[in-house]
Amino acid sequence: MRLLNIKPDRTWSFALAALPFAALIGAYLIGSGMRLAENPNDKLLPSFNAMLDAFRHMALTPDPRSGNYLMWSDTLSSLSLLLTALAISTFIALVFGILIGLLPIAGTTFGPVVAVASMVPPLALLPILFIVLGLGDGAKIALIVIGTTLKLIRDMALRVKDIPSELLIKAQTLGASTWQIALRVVLPQMLPRLIDSVRLEIGPAWLFLIAAEAIAADSGLGYRIFLVRRYLAMDVIIPYVIWITLLAFLMDLGLRLLQRKAFPWFAGARTA
Repeated sequence: MRLLNIKPDRTWSFALAALPFAALIGAYLIGSGMRLAENPNDKLLPSFNAMLDAFRHMALTPDPRSGNYLMWSDTLSSLSLLLTALAISTFIALVFGILIGLLPIAGTTFGPVVAVASMVPPLALLPILFIVLGLGDGAKIALIVIGTTLKLIRDMALRVKDIPSELLIKAQTLGASTWQIALRVVLPQMLPRLIDSVRLEIGPAWLFLIAAEAIAADSGLGYRIFLVRRYLAMDVIIPYVIWITLLAFLMDLGLRLLQRKAFPWFAGARTA
């Protein structure tokens, strides 16, 4: 039997998925144990107990100065910026992606500039955004919007062009106008695909947010990571990185569930 025809059952799927994580945890435990055996004060690879203590301090102990639970206040600050920016990006990408993909005149006019602008490294624009918009939340949201919207627009436009031309021809034959075709033919086809595109932009969005928070912020997950790095506080940094990864995973999982519930026909066609 060829390897491509071997499909693991649910038990084996779970075991195979857990194997790399178990290997990473095992490698960390071995490395941490070796370093701490040589130097009990080593900070590079803290023990799990040290990280658990740091997590309790950051998440379950009020800060003496502000009275806030730092990890949760940082999470709320970062998520509010990230979700706001992704909502803006998603709306803009949906509108302009459909226009550029559906209307040849719009594709000819805006397609090239979107393609070129999407090649600009967003982080290179961060100093400009701070100068123009200041050091507040507006610059951070703008960075995420710029960094994700252009790629989403290009992806949406390409997916619109992949719609079978027969559907568009039939709609026109039945007397549908351009806007009716966009709203009743193209839009329903694009919404589940838009969710896939947004899922792929979750990682870059977190990258832009953490970079912006590291430079100019007084709260947020990225701010806290770069604040404690001066003390080599890996027992705080590593749990924060794990927490950010978990948040990104939960966002991705939420979008997958939304896609499955809102567009069952799309999920069914994919698994068929």
